[in-house]
Amino acid sequence: MSTPAMTKEADLTFLRIAVTLQTVVVFVQAITAGLLLSSPDIRVLHSAGSYGLFFVVLLHLVVAILMWRRGGGSPKPILYAGGFFALTLGQIALGIAHVKTLHVPLGVLMFGMSVLQAVWIWTDRRGRTAAAA
Repeated sequence: MSTPAMTKEADLTFLRIAVTLQTVVVFVQAITAGLLLSSPDIRVLHSAGSYGLFFVVLLHLVVAILMWRRGGGSPKPILYAGGFFALTLGQIALGIAHVKTLHVPLGVLMFGMSVLQAVWIWTDRRGRTAAAA
């Protein structure tokens, strides 16, 4: 039988995995976007990455909701994941419409936000890493 502390730690582990995976996929999207400058054939890979990002961000949102529903406390992770999901949908729409003047800066913003979220989720409130705590 699991205790509430074990359940909360397991939920946090799933959220950490989702946010880390999200950050990696956003970084891969940045790499393929840079490769588009030298080879237009990379467009297919960048497009496929956008589908991957969509599903990873959706996974992040589902994990945040389930964590909160099971007594995870504050709904802040849901608000962040929902906002990031909305930005992802906007980013996909801008990419399909070829609006690079908004698509590129939004991608940079999303990468920065995802890195900040990963740092936040892997450290506790006192600034120590989770492994040291």
